[in-house]
Amino acid sequence: MPFNCTTLFKLFCLCIATLVFGCKKQDLSKIDTYTSQGSINAVIEIPAGTTKKIEYNKETLEFNVDQIDGKDRIIKFLPYIGNYGFIPSTLSDTAKGGDGDPLDIIVISETKSTGTILSVIPIAVIRIVDEGEEDDKIIAVPSNSSDRILDIESFKEWKDCYPASIEMLLTWYNNYDSSGQNVILGIEDETVAKSIIKKWQL
Repeated sequence: MPFNCTTLFKLFCLCIATLVFGCKKQDLSKIDTYTSQGSINAVIEIPAGTTKKIEYNKETLEFNVDQIDGKDRIIKFLPYIGNYGFIPSTLSDTAKGGDGDPLDIIVISETKSTGTILSVIPIAVIRIVDEGEEDDKIIAVPSNSSDRILDIESFKEWKDCYPASIEMLLTWYNNYDSSGQNVILGIEDETVAKSIIKKWQL
């Protein structure tokens, strides 16, 4: 069916509006904590195997490399051994001893790009205190079994099948931050991890 002048004008206006205003960005910090299947959503900031400290800016809705004295913050140790990010719609409330940020999460899988949203299963939590504030790190694996590099869904399976990887992760966290402000209290199972997610869910 041929276009008339009115239709063509409307299409022209739509194209111009798209070019000028673009598409509205989604605030990734406000998507649901839980998926419709009951898993957890994880927003990846720092891909596994990299060293730049990338953070999500809730004001600009963009991912930026954290700056120290005007320079990119680089981890002066081995690169991240998991995909690091946050759990959306959570906040570690400073009034309750938290650090004022969304709850951190490490997804054990092959490297994922910054901005990837993954459905994951929490299997553990590393209990950390940073400058007197709770800074726990939820440990998770992808919900989709084909995305996993460790065939596990629980802390017991992780401990029984891949104990060395637990020690590697704890060793990394004990050494990556040269400031010495982090105190590792230990690692606990998925029951504790899930209760912490509930505690900080908005």
